[in-house]
Amino acid sequence: MDIIDSHAHVDEYEAFGWYDPPETLVGLLDEAGIAQAVVMTYADAPVLKPDALRYLYEACKKYPDRLIPYARINPHAPNAADLLGEAIVDLGMKGLKIHQESAMAAAHHDSVVRLVKKAAEFGAPTLFHSGDEQLSLPLQFARLAEAAPEATIILAHMGGYHHTEDAIGVCEKYENLLLDTSACPYPDRIGEAVGRVGAHRVLFGSDGPGCNPELELRKMSYVGLTERDERLVLHDNIASILERVRHAYPGEPVR
Repeated sequence: MDIIDSHAHVDEYEAFGWYDPPETLVGLLDEAGIAQAVVMTYADAPVLKPDALRYLYEACKKYPDRLIPYARINPHAPNAADLLGEAIVDLGMKGLKIHQESAMAAAHHDSVVRLVKKAAEFGAPTLFHSGDEQLSLPLQFARLAEAAPEATIILAHMGGYHHTEDAIGVCEKYENLLLDTSACPYPDRIGEAVGRVGAHRVLFGSDGPGCNPELELRKMSYVGLTERDERLVLHDNIASILERVRHAYPGEPVR
């Protein structure tokens, strides 16, 4: 089985001291035995890093069989929808990443809802930070799930250190919400999530290079998944999500 890491990063952003070119992540994937990774920048386009989408495109072009790009976009940008369309249609990206803390917007903010719905028009998922910060608390996703029932919405980190129960609970109520395991410190709660929301709605992720992919993958060995559920979490779920992305504007022929 080829493992797909559904949450990782490549970026070179001197202002914040981040230097993680694609070679860094690919080396870590090799050490962990992970075949592919979904990647995004640390900085939002176009506010923090105007060339973020082009940087990500060029980084992934170096490793087309290993890295799968998601566009990280600030939803408040006047051209956010156009940027997302460019990312998916012209640059071949597979999803949207929104980080509420850097965007200064909760998941149910109007600008966030509009961009998530735009991603859904392409069949593309939206990956969110979920954790212990004020704008990232898992229960806030309930309003987004109701406002965009057609969207595939992924809660990274399963609610962080102190809000794992809320993350699992809100996903129980809304079928368009999924969980990724990246940086979750509790293997037993990952197993609980699989039991409560179903293995088909849990995705393996590492948040590498900040978190070591090999260590994150090792956590999964303590979860106690069946062979079927392990395949879903480590490969099939994210592969199915990525296959549904349409690289054309709605109503146009698929490229």
